[in-house]
Amino acid sequence: MTSHGEQLTADDDEARELLFDLVETPSVTGKEGNCAVRLAAFFEAHDREVWIDDAGNVRAPANDGVLLTSHIDTVPGEIPVRIEETDDGERALWGRGSVDAKGSLSAMAVAAVRTGASFLAVVGEEVDSRGSRYAVDDREGEPDTVVNGEPSGWDGITLGYRGLLGGTYVATSESGHSSRPENNAIQDAMDWWDRVEAAFDPDDWEPVFERVTTKPISFEGGISDDGHSVEATMDVQLRVPPEYTADQVREIADGCLEGGTVNWFDRVEPTLQSPRTPVARAFRAAIRGQDGEPRLLRKTGTSDMNVFADHWDCPMVTYGPGDSSLDHTPREHLLLPEYDRAVAVLETASERLLEEA
Repeated sequence: MTSHGEQLTADDDEARELLFDLVETPSVTGKEGNCAVRLAAFFEAHDREVWIDDAGNVRAPANDGVLLTSHIDTVPGEIPVRIEETDDGERALWGRGSVDAKGSLSAMAVAAVRTGASFLAVVGEEVDSRGSRYAVDDREGEPDTVVNGEPSGWDGITLGYRGLLGGTYVATSESGHSSRPENNAIQDAMDWWDRVEAAFDPDDWEPVFERVTTKPISFEGGISDDGHSVEATMDVQLRVPPEYTADQVREIADGCLEGGTVNWFDRVEPTLQSPRTPVARAFRAAIRGQDGEPRLLRKTGTSDMNVFADHWDCPMVTYGPGDSSLDHTPREHLLLPEYDRAVAVLETASERLLEEA
């Protein structure tokens, strides 16, 4: 398992074995059960209390001075699981979920059993965050600190995510000859979306993290089956920066309606954490302890940290090994030395936070 000067200890081997096992166990959203069982077995082998809850989450509570949490599920798309050497002589594990987010998940599980921190692995993050939503509603009290697991690079700390507003626009108009000048439902949908995009048209110099970005996800339109009407349905997403709430963005989008209706079915608030919290300081120190220079990140997407931050009033960060530009791609792979460093950083930071709790 070693190459080009790698000196692995028994602990390193154990950590890598868990990573390999989790990546080799498929866990596309909605089918996380086998991977959850393997993860629970790891905690049982270390004499930790653990169970799989009604949502499918793996829960191993312990010292709530720190809650280490990441997600089990992956997006679809099979990538043959294998180890390959890079041009730099480093070994990399290829496989769906190696970066997003089983590298984070397994590193946190290892750090949890070594430090006594609480652990939570959730399901459904890639679709609707149903696992994290269930956990915050079902859990009694809140932890002192949350470390959410997503790829930031072993030397990166993510402090912020934009929120999300998702909805479905529906319009219906009376059918008629295409030569008529009146708008039909398809034109109503197109005009509404043009007005929404204009309402949030950004300054070219404005960072993406600080913008509301608008994206149509799907569109269906045409003559109804009975031939009496024209129908249009469009699924849309708007990303919400911290200067807005999801409701404020919804009000602006609703104000652009001149025909049709929108059912807003998905709402996640943005979050931006301070870099001066104890958890942010602990991770900066731990990264420096591994000869790294900490990078503070803000992500333009959304994660389970948004859900936790909306329910729990405690400091948190997101951390995990891997290059997030590889998320969801057929090139997803994780450098094993980076994974080893991330385990060490999580251990060191968790120990410091538990001592301070």
